[in-house]
Amino acid sequence: MAQMAVKVFGHRFRNPVIPAAGPNVGTGDQIARAARGGAGGLLAKTISVRAAEVPRPDMYRYSSGALLNTELWSELAPEDWFEREYAIASAAAREHGLPLIASLGYSADDLRALGPKVQAKGIDLIEFSIHYLDPRQLADTARALRESVSIPIIAKLSPHYGDLGEAARILDPYVDGFACINSFGPTLAIDLERAEPVLGSKFGYGWISGPPLKPLAVRSVFEVARVSDKPIIGVGGISRGEDLIEFFMAGASLVGVCTAALLKGQSVYGRIAQEASNWLDKHGYRDIREVQGLYLKKYGQGQRVVTQTEECPRVDAERCTGCTLCERVCFYDAITAPPKGVARVEADSCFQCGLCVSVCSFGVLAFQPRDQVTRLTIQ
Repeated sequence: MAQMAVKVFGHRFRNPVIPAAGPNVGTGDQIARAARGGAGGLLAKTISVRAAEVPRPDMYRYSSGALLNTELWSELAPEDWFEREYAIASAAAREHGLPLIASLGYSADDLRALGPKVQAKGIDLIEFSIHYLDPRQLADTARALRESVSIPIIAKLSPHYGDLGEAARILDPYVDGFACINSFGPTLAIDLERAEPVLGSKFGYGWISGPPLKPLAVRSVFEVARVSDKPIIGVGGISRGEDLIEFFMAGASLVGVCTAALLKGQSVYGRIAQEASNWLDKHGYRDIREVQGLYLKKYGQGQRVVTQTEECPRVDAERCTGCTLCERVCFYDAITAPPKGVARVEADSCFQCGLCVSVCSFGVLAFQPRDQVTRLTIQ
């Protein structure tokens, strides 16, 4: 079995899968359940200097695996966390031998007030969110927390900043690492039968999380990893082992899971870690760190951009099931796929768009140099 334990921020995580801040870790008891569910480290929901007034309803399943939400920070007062919730979370962390991360927000004054209290509770690391900050406030806010505590601090970045590489450059002198990314929005979904919003905010606006966010999150990790050597927690749309591997290849050192835990339960952390371990075994890797940064190292400076058709799909005739899906999605009329027959590719008509390769769930189609694909053939 591949080695999944990692040492990050000076702490040992039994695997790279930790909770991301949200209702899944909204109390000490929920954090303890995450530990029992196989999380490699623990993280508590974001708190601020006052309890959040969350619009209700605040979560809506938008598509398979995705959520829209009006979630804010913790609806519990900070006193509740200092008097009860952190103690329960810390006990679970000690029982399972896991690091515990507190999440704080949002202004410099808020962090100055909360940071020392969190450190005094014996918390191992602090994540702070920049979700509501103006770009001009980034350095002052990070500096305020850095001057208030001695434990490692992690800046959680939000996608609405655009160039997260630039945000990372500004924050880098003050932080020990990054988390990428927060949920994205605002978004809007309407109940058609009632012509009503599905969420309880003023206009029905919410923030999207889950698999639709993952490509944006992977790009964000990659952007930050290109400008900083500090550890990155990849967050956004992680629901299976392959997602963990993808984030690691982009440069992540840990991954955070929220939406999948809300929809599938707290055992999802251990399942994702096990699936990633199985993937590593299958591909001949002995340690999760062997795949870390593979994509970053190859494409950190970019790749040659191809604008001409140099390759086209070749069909594995022995494995083709005759499902006809490749023909249906080819808008260049380059594929003929008779039902229960074998697909055929017309190389001269192929645009090399790649859609047919990506929709073939059997892995029958694969790109090869165009001159190696015989016209009107599958072999």
